[in-house]
Amino acid sequence: MIILLVILIISCFLCLYRAGKGPTVPDRMVAIDILGILAVGVCAILGYILNLHFFIDIALAWIFIGFIGTIALAKYLEGRSLND
Repeated sequence: MIILLVILIISCFLCLYRAGKGPTVPDRMVAIDILGILAVGVCAILGYILNLHFFIDIALAWIFIGFIGTIALAKYLEGRSLND
């Protein structure tokens, strides 16, 4: 499990690099979305390793917030209002 955690953390740093260096805004948006998914994986693995179940609750909340944020940003980039 520690190896999986290290791989996820390395992947987080690679996503941060892409989010900062991405040539276009959609590339940065996808990198930040993937970073959120990786953070959920880190929370799940830490919850399993440390036997703390509230990390799973944090991961679920993070998924919902990330989903709403991705939809809002996609609508903004498309030029539509949030009411559409």
